[in-house]
Amino acid sequence: MVASLSVVAVGEASAGGLSLYEVGTADVGLASAGYGARAQDASTVLTNPAGMTRLAGTQVLAAAQLLYGDVDFSRGSGTSPDLGRNEGGNPIGWFPGGSFFITQQVSPDLTVGFGTAGNFGLAVKYDSSWLGRYYGQEGTLIGLSLLPSIAYRVNERLSLGATVNAMFGIMKQQVAINNPGAPGRADGRLELSDREWGWGVNLGVLYEVDPATRLGLTWNSQVKLDFSARPDFSGVSPVLAAALASRGALRANLDLGIYVPQGVMASAFHQVNDQWAVLGSVGWQQWSKFGKVDVGISDTNNPASLTTDLDFKDTWHVALGGQYRISQPWLLNFGVAYDSAFQSGDIQSPLLPANSAWRFGVGVQNEVDRSFNWGLSAEYAYGGTLDLQKSGELPVRLGGRGDVDGAYRNTGVLFMAANFNWKF
Repeated sequence: MVASLSVVAVGEASAGGLSLYEVGTADVGLASAGYGARAQDASTVLTNPAGMTRLAGTQVLAAAQLLYGDVDFSRGSGTSPDLGRNEGGNPIGWFPGGSFFITQQVSPDLTVGFGTAGNFGLAVKYDSSWLGRYYGQEGTLIGLSLLPSIAYRVNERLSLGATVNAMFGIMKQQVAINNPGAPGRADGRLELSDREWGWGVNLGVLYEVDPATRLGLTWNSQVKLDFSARPDFSGVSPVLAAALASRGALRANLDLGIYVPQGVMASAFHQVNDQWAVLGSVGWQQWSKFGKVDVGISDTNNPASLTTDLDFKDTWHVALGGQYRISQPWLLNFGVAYDSAFQSGDIQSPLLPANSAWRFGVGVQNEVDRSFNWGLSAEYAYGGTLDLQKSGELPVRLGGRGDVDGAYRNTGVLFMAANFNWKF
């Protein structure tokens, strides 16, 4: 399961930078409302480890998810004609995913757990001849987390929890290279790839005001994925190869280290009556510390640098949702959430076609008996229209990347999820 999740766990970047709240659990239908206070199943290993003290015996959750990202680019009038008219197709499309969690009550006050989930990253792939190929053709950045956890009930109201976040990161980037002084020559290509482990800690507090109301506070530490890679050039002209060799770029390792940002979230759950419950969340993530992910050559006649720092902004998150008991076996979940933009103004890289977004979720849970329940949920994350304006230092005919002007219009991501829960 761990091996399969490492491949399919993450697809599209969404709001909140490159972090996802969606890993196939019931939180999809709630649009993450009450994320750190719900604590109704074993997924609390991820959302707030302190919530494990509310789970009796042994509990297991397995979740599957399928998402579809609709992120088509439309060419604008300011695009350099020499770049062509190929708009790249849909760089996202379909991606499967999922998660797995287990908790074990050791004593009335002590519970341990483990989980695996991929809730960080993105993967995009454009047509090989698309007009923005000199700024990015293909990008994969995935983080799979292994989450051993422990929780302790201090008293009847207060619980504390901690998780070690062992994250396995996978990075691959590919960009086309404009061959200078070679009219009609096919583009060259630059590829970078690496895999690294990073480590962090997640801490949680759960305070039960009364049997109907609980508050959650979580802090997820920064995780450094110290990527480095030797550039793999192919199909470059002799002129460019000589220029790269003279600067030592053919053999030097590039430092592509990134920081999965730290974040804080406060959540609340309140059972109004036997039928209704309300949930909410407010969060912050430090995307200003993200790092270098933009790769390319601005001037192939003078290839001075291959990487660029991206200037991201910290993000804010707010969510509100509810639960309605339709009948004894059926529970309806619904929610809405908003995440602020992490990129300033125009999209800074075509490998990151995401920014602020609204989330709308709905789902149902069915309690078959006391030992098993299952649920289905769906969520739509609407990202609106994202402008893309990239200005090259030189025209395409002189070895530059040219100007790319246009927009990703009415972007969105559809999540469809199923979860299965066992209690022993």
